[in-house]
Amino acid sequence: MSFLQILWFILLGVLFSGFFFLDGFDYGIGMAVPTLAHDEAEREQLIESFGPVWDANEVWLITAGGAMFASYPNWYAALFSGYYLIFFIILIGLIIRGVSFEFRAHSPLEKKHIWENTLASGSFIVPFFFGIVFISMIKGMPFDAQTNMNAHFFDYINWFSLVGGIALTLLCYLHGLNYIALKTTGAIQKRAQQYANKLYYVLYAGEVIFALLLLFQTDFLRVHPVATVLCLLLIVAFSVIAHVSVHTNKQGLAFIMSGLTMVALVVLIFAGLFPRVLISSISPKYDLMITGASSSPYTLTVMTIATCILLPFILAYTIWAYWIFRKRVAMPRVSAASK
Repeated sequence: MSFLQILWFILLGVLFSGFFFLDGFDYGIGMAVPTLAHDEAEREQLIESFGPVWDANEVWLITAGGAMFASYPNWYAALFSGYYLIFFIILIGLIIRGVSFEFRAHSPLEKKHIWENTLASGSFIVPFFFGIVFISMIKGMPFDAQTNMNAHFFDYINWFSLVGGIALTLLCYLHGLNYIALKTTGAIQKRAQQYANKLYYVLYAGEVIFALLLLFQTDFLRVHPVATVLCLLLIVAFSVIAHVSVHTNKQGLAFIMSGLTMVALVVLIFAGLFPRVLISSISPKYDLMITGASSSPYTLTVMTIATCILLPFILAYTIWAYWIFRKRVAMPRVSAASK
């Protein structure tokens, strides 16, 4: 196993972490539009709070997929062919979520609720089914020696994957509530904090169930005991700090900690997989390893050089965009615009 193979495995983890940290709150706000807002002005306020940055956040997902295709083509091929129906559902969620912004903006007032519900549906579909993919993947799927997968419904949908999908969706919703509290003013801000304060107790129960299922239905504790326990403790610790920060009105810290909770979850998955990228439920000898899934050393070298050149520009643009739209979204301005 070469340094570049390990480096790109880590970089993929970083890209997926960035995606869930940044785009995770987008999904949470999308789900909050019909569940948190009480009137049209508040819904406008929520959409304006993340409208300028949501599409830039999704670039992390595109980048992660492209990086996987280039650095680990065999992993990409096996994963996307084995999960093509679920990824198709995720794609539908991304599409209906994306078009809902434009259609809502051009719809008359009495029809805006249609696209607000579409936004919420798409924002639920994406994290829920990503949770299904990641959790069923670490539990093990029926991959054969040629990395072909012959899976049945209950290989994808089982108690463990459902708990993972619900937990990731709840994490995104809480992350969105924390962002709303950070970026808005007025009644919607206070309501977001109240919702988050109550939902963290539900999250604690979900994390306990998830940890028990992880320990008994995966080999993570046997393969990487220290990393597994440490990551689980970090997930709980970040959740508790976020909850305390919500209660003490430290909105910035609450947002950062809820994002780091999802980052710790991604780290847990990648650390538990290493040095594998796919786990076969048929036999360990059919596991797809990093060495057998990666591109050639030349390809990885070229990708590393290109990344070192382009990444600073991408990060600079992201920081600049968030700096430009750093101000809180106030209710009076939204109300005036919605008349």
